Amino acid sequence: MARRFTPDDFPNPPLDGVEVAILGFGNQGRAQALNLRDRGVSVRIGQRPGASADRAAAEGFMVGSVREAVQQADVLMLTLPDEAMGDIFAVDIAPDLRAGQTMLFSHGFAIRFGSVVPPADVDVALVSPKGQARGVRERYLAGSGVPGLVGVHQDASGHALNTALGYAAACGYSRSLVLETTFAEETETDLFGEQAVLCGGIIDIIKAGFETLVEAGYQPEMAYFECVHETKLIIDLLVERGLADMRKAISDTAEWGGHLAGPRLVTDETRQEMRALLSAIRSGEFAEGWVREAREGKNRLRELRG
Repeated sequence: MARRFTPDDFPNPPLDGVEVAILGFGNQGRAQALNLRDRGVSVRIGQRPGASADRAAAEGFMVGSVREAVQQADVLMLTLPDEAMGDIFAVDIAPDLRAGQTMLFSHGFAIRFGSVVPPADVDVALVSPKGQARGVRERYLAGSGVPGLVGVHQDASGHALNTALGYAAACGYSRSLVLETTFAEETETDLFGEQAVLCGGIIDIIKAGFETLVEAGYQPEMAYFECVHETKLIIDLLVERGLADMRKAISDTAEWGGHLAGPRLVTDETRQEMRALLSAIRSGEFAEGWVREAREGKNRLRELRG
């Protein structure tokens, strides 16, 4: 059972007197930076010149290069792309790291698969929001927060967990739920969930259902409503009520049909493919292939998008 942190576990005020640098002002970096600033934390942005840097400056943040941010800050939150983080670390972060700094990660990919290997005299911890950037910001503004995960990879100072909890509190995750995990567990479950369910399984089920109806002569608009539009309604029920109570909120006809159809679609063969996906994640095969794809220009990704 994962450790669940209570209000007494979080420092108050969080990150008091600490200078934080967000490295990478994409969607997730921006949401976290805004939340931290609203909570009174001193925040600067490390971002290469371009639209993201301009946006950060327009929103009132101190903006400089990644190297400048590393030189100035006590705590570094890396919200850089997984596939690029290793190269950026080697060139723009590692040369200026100093003893006593803390490196935080929103996702454990780079540490889990070794593209980033921090020196022994810095703290390394995970503070992972379980929600997209939009939710991180909107829930904070509404007085709540998305759930979060924290974990410690390297505790040079003896205070790495406390720093991670302070960051989680400042971003609003402590208003919801914060659980303890490891870099490996967060990374492997996150990648598996994306591939097998959220961004792979669900997407292909939706596409196949839509195509089946249209091929059988039904109007595309009707197929869209049944296979796409209503997906959100069911997901909302699942999140709010759980699997069993979701079924109480639908018709007996829908429940009966679902009980019969589910096992026909998710078969032993499907489960075996899920195990194979997980195996490729845990072995590093997926990560190696993705980093190689990125370094070669993401040509295959563009083909798949087409």
